[in-house]
Amino acid sequence: MLLASSLLGAIAAPAQQDFSAPGASIGMQELPSQALQTYRNIRKGGPFPFDKDGVVFGNRERLLPPEKRGFYREYTVRTPGERNRGSQRIVCGGPATMPQACYYTVDHYASFRKIVP
Repeated sequence: MLLASSLLGAIAAPAQQDFSAPGASIGMQELPSQALQTYRNIRKGGPFPFDKDGVVFGNRERLLPPEKRGFYREYTVRTPGERNRGSQRIVCGGPATMPQACYYTVDHYASFRKIVP
């Protein structure tokens, strides 16, 4: 009973991603061209192709480091062949054009990799 309860708790608890773990970061040179363009647009303050670009990202998945609401903003990375926004995003925290950190996700927030120079 105790083992089952502890296993259930491990399954239900949200995972905290360790950004120091191997593979948890991605270099600018490794980003696909569409993600690199989005990142450059973020640094310039736009333009952005979608109305939802720049909206607050709530970090409900709790995979990014905890911050106050409004710290993170999300931006769409165009996905070749997709008619809608697709699943790729860049989420940045801090001031809009000078973010403290940006994270890339290919799977619509199921995992993130920190973008590093």
